Amino acid sequence: MAEKQLILASTSKYRQELLSRLAYKFTATAPLIDEEKEKDPSLSPQHLAEKLAMLKADSLKGAGRVVIGGDQLVAFEGRILGKSHTAEKAVEQLFSMQGKTHELITAICVFDGDKMIPYTDITRMHMKKLSREQIERYVQLDMPTDCAGSYKIEKHGIMLFDKIESQDFTAIQGLPLIALSKILENLGL
Repeated sequence: MAEKQLILASTSKYRQELLSRLAYKFTATAPLIDEEKEKDPSLSPQHLAEKLAMLKADSLKGAGRVVIGGDQLVAFEGRILGKSHTAEKAVEQLFSMQGKTHELITAICVFDGDKMIPYTDITRMHMKKLSREQIERYVQLDMPTDCAGSYKIEKHGIMLFDKIESQDFTAIQGLPLIALSKILENLGL
């Protein structure tokens, strides 16, 4: 039997670094979807993350391929916080969340040919009460403008939190490796 090709439907350097921890040979490829067109405001944050993960993986699926798609959203007070793209917006996002709890929703979808295996991790993130000055210093330190919620937990962002409730710490970084490793093992990889 021919070996299956493992594909990560992502150009995210964070997801590529995480997947490399599992010691599988894989190819990272941009998914063939326009993510912005697929964002349906009527969906809950969880359902939107799951839909985007599925569409990314589905766009590259095929015979002899195991494709992993993923998406991550920050849900805060009934709305989705995306990437800030600027330092000023990062400071505003973090300032609005300081002293409060938000959810980090990380969805993956694995296709083995046409067989679909979804998984979603929801982590509750309790942010410390912080001053604007502390937040500005943090943003200058990590420049988290390319991350949902405007923090890099794998870098200095950990200092923003006083409690994290998670099944899998790697989900916070963008790919739940505990669940993913079980899925890939069950597929015979």
